Amino acid sequence: MNRMTRALAASLAATSVWRVLLMLIAGAVAYLALIPAPPVFIDTGWDKANHMLAFGAMAFTALLSCRSSKTTRLILLGLLFGYGGLIEILQMSVPNRTAEWGDLLADTVGIAMGAGVAAAVVLAFGSTPHKER
Repeated sequence: MNRMTRALAASLAATSVWRVLLMLIAGAVAYLALIPAPPVFIDTGWDKANHMLAFGAMAFTALLSCRSSKTTRLILLGLLFGYGGLIEILQMSVPNRTAEWGDLLADTVGIAMGAGVAAAVVLAFGSTPHKER
């Protein structure tokens, strides 16, 4: 195993780091989704891509933060879907924002993409899933 592969495998095993990163991303997503006008420099130019990237990043970090069981991973993904729905509901009361089914669909696509990338990374570089301590 070369040095880079060992380093990546070790970082994949650091679930507490992934949990902190997940909380930071989730907080940033909530902030950006619930302010009247997000900064232009963080916009991809297409609202649905913003949703897919945000929820893809959260799904990726969520799955790396807790790889103890398939059930737990599915619950985490379901919670992310619920988080997207909650954001859409809250946006109804934010000036210049609207709730859209298309946004929730883009969130779902992002969750699926992030989960797929996380699974591929774990299969390629990670150790076997471990039990939480």
